[in-house]
Amino acid sequence: MRALFASIAAAMFAVSPVHAAPAVIGYLPAFKGFADVLRRAEFRYYTHVDLAFVNPGPTGEIMRGDALACAPTGHGAMLTGDDIRALVRKAHKANAKVLASLGGGTIPPCAGDWTVFALPDHRAKVIAGLLALVDRYGLDGIDVDLEGELMTRMDREGNYTPFVRELAAALHARSKLLTCATASYVGGMVPDAALPHFDLIGIMSYDAIGPTWGTPGDEHASYAQAEGDLALWLGKGVPAEKLALGLPFYGHGFGQYGPSWALRDIGAQFGAKALKSDVVGQRCDGCDYITFNGLPTLERKTRLAGAWGAGVMVWEMDQDLRGKRAIRSVRRALKEGHSYAR
Repeated sequence: MRALFASIAAAMFAVSPVHAAPAVIGYLPAFKGFADVLRRAEFRYYTHVDLAFVNPGPTGEIMRGDALACAPTGHGAMLTGDDIRALVRKAHKANAKVLASLGGGTIPPCAGDWTVFALPDHRAKVIAGLLALVDRYGLDGIDVDLEGELMTRMDREGNYTPFVRELAAALHARSKLLTCATASYVGGMVPDAALPHFDLIGIMSYDAIGPTWGTPGDEHASYAQAEGDLALWLGKGVPAEKLALGLPFYGHGFGQYGPSWALRDIGAQFGAKALKSDVVGQRCDGCDYITFNGLPTLERKTRLAGAWGAGVMVWEMDQDLRGKRAIRSVRRALKEGHSYAR
């Protein structure tokens, strides 16, 4: 696979692997309870913090006074201006950039219809609202995490790329960033025409199996999947310095185990020994198991990303092990991988 990366890089870019300082993108899950998540966050380990998630309200409004129209923090509350100011203060003190992430895998009920907001007659209002959000609170940019059928419908109707292009032009005129997250399967990939408008592209290289999909016994997020996903996007002609490889700080459980497991909870319940593996139990059809990425796999993937990409993207920050052990291991491995490219 390394030979494949080398041939792709030589053919597509005629350059050596990435030399810029590596990126460490982390999603901050405001929807889990913003105050507690912010208190636990250690931004010094990250270069970019994506606030998850922001959506327009029913009529396309981003703000309502000094609060967001649709940015749930749990129990029916929405993010406020004071919340965002506190986030920006803490992150900027740690030299991390802050971006508002749009969409999410599940659009909340408070949101309006993105397929309508992306139409030519409507997108100017949404873009103006996003720019006002960035300007008012000193954000460093916007992250687009519109996924699956929603994204592909916007693209089929001819509106996804124009929305991205116009948003990118307005942000870049302010020296702000536009990033995105993408899957690597047909029906989940950001369209090729939109790719040049993003400053960083996060590859969601996980979820090969979950509670209701995939082949029983498969790995949740294998190293081979990461290799293949990174090679796919390099092969599309995306510059390596734009690609951030996704790292899951969570796993999926089956059988007697619950469906959702944060890395922190796996460590707390099963101990340090479990974190040296990628499975609790035995992976097979009908078995009781949890499939996840242990520390050796996270480190191995990170070295790959450091050598052949811009860095890594973590979903999500609050699922880290106690003492922020996973992200600290990732940072060390990223330096090792980055050194291979020099």
